[in-house]
Amino acid sequence: MLARVSLTTDAGPAQSASARPRQAPGPAGGWRGWIGPLSMGVVAAALRLPGLDRPHALVFDETYYAKDGLALLLFGHERNAKDNANDLLLAMDGNNLEAAGSIFKDSPSYVVHPPFGKWVIAAGQWAFGANPFGWRIAVAVLGILSVVLLARIVRRMTGSNLLGSIAGFLLAIDGMGIVMSRTALLDGILAFMVLLAFGALLLDRDRTRRLWPKRSLRPWRVAAAVALGLACGVKWSGLWFVVAFGLLTVFWDLGLRRQHGQSHVWLKTLLRDAIPAALVMLPIVFVTYVATWYGWFTSSGYLRTWAFDNGGYTGIQGALRSLAHYHWEAYNFHTGLTTEHSYQSSAWGWPVLARPTSFFYESDGLQCGADKCSQEVIALGNPIIWWAAALALFHQVWRWVAVRDWRAGAVLCGFVAGWGPWLLFQERTVFSFYSIVFLPFMIMALTLSFGSLLGSPSDTRERRGNGAIVVVAFLFAAVVTSWWFYPIWTAQIITYEQWQMRMWLPTWV
Repeated sequence: MLARVSLTTDAGPAQSASARPRQAPGPAGGWRGWIGPLSMGVVAAALRLPGLDRPHALVFDETYYAKDGLALLLFGHERNAKDNANDLLLAMDGNNLEAAGSIFKDSPSYVVHPPFGKWVIAAGQWAFGANPFGWRIAVAVLGILSVVLLARIVRRMTGSNLLGSIAGFLLAIDGMGIVMSRTALLDGILAFMVLLAFGALLLDRDRTRRLWPKRSLRPWRVAAAVALGLACGVKWSGLWFVVAFGLLTVFWDLGLRRQHGQSHVWLKTLLRDAIPAALVMLPIVFVTYVATWYGWFTSSGYLRTWAFDNGGYTGIQGALRSLAHYHWEAYNFHTGLTTEHSYQSSAWGWPVLARPTSFFYESDGLQCGADKCSQEVIALGNPIIWWAAALALFHQVWRWVAVRDWRAGAVLCGFVAGWGPWLLFQERTVFSFYSIVFLPFMIMALTLSFGSLLGSPSDTRERRGNGAIVVVAFLFAAVVTSWWFYPIWTAQIITYEQWQMRMWLPTWV
């Protein structure tokens, strides 16, 4: 199988310290290796950018983040909006940002998510105005870049341009990826930052093996730490990836020492790898995260003067104490959030699309050539891709346990970091679109399983041909399914009957 022969695993028979383990071949093609990923980026753009301003509305939690981004852009901190702010914003000329500022009150707003993701949304409004296209475009760009990034990551992991392109294509046509790229929410931004950190650590892994046994600085670890700090600056759930990816990179170092036949590998890994990694990465993550609060530090944000008013602290100490108190208040909110919502869902059902979140639905005043029409934006993944990927995760568990394939372990690490923690909060109000952060790792798992199906040059022609038929048939089915669901991913107006035909499960309604 391709997955068995294309790369070595991290564990294996001990070798002498002077022996250099067989290195995995790098992805072939040079500049040609960009053709597939960039082509998949074009596909992603073609599915995400047309009609980006549709619907002309504040979709789901855009009602918070679009206005928060605008407030950050104008005032440096979030502000409370007027009661009719949504109507005012949608009715005015969004290109006049100063006029758009009239939708806000003078008081700072209490928000429970860090500011970086909202700054990303603000960047789009700065460039294109306070309108639906403006507050969605930056998220869309990151969604497109995520496709290119995923293709490059899988290409590097497998040494296959084909498998890298397949991974990018699957993310490009998936409904969750499309919807979360066309909606100004934070989770798509978080997913990009997490994927960026994973890619940086993968580069660090390859670089470390190439330079072994020389000791040198590890700039890609620094880059990963910055990306993880920005991920935490989008949502606190980025902290789970700090822990998971930190352990992952250390276990990669452990595997490298085992490959070289070193003795006392656990102790050496702890002293020479784990502790130095923590001493380098954690401060960078922390400093990067705090830096995302720059606007709050330099303005009159919510609770900005708490320590000054309640303890007489001044300067940096007072500011940091105020920020710490702000975080304590936000933590209490997150842990106590149990408000009922019609589209809340248990994390157990997320990988199989048990209860998708409807972001927008309209049926009144629409023209579709029928008595009753529908227009919807639903955060629903391509069922063919998701259900196959859920099965592929079990295959990768087997490859990790039985074959000790490091790639399977890495993919499972990313998936568990994005999904597992939400299983601990069964009473909290959560939504299935949070799954966008682990979707790339599900697609990685599926693509690695495709690699096993496609086989290797040592397999018979018949064996490889049969595998290719299965993969091509699957990709065709995935394309047809995306075509079928695309109208309800992008708020196209269809008949109510056509909408009902797309509700495959009763829990999707």
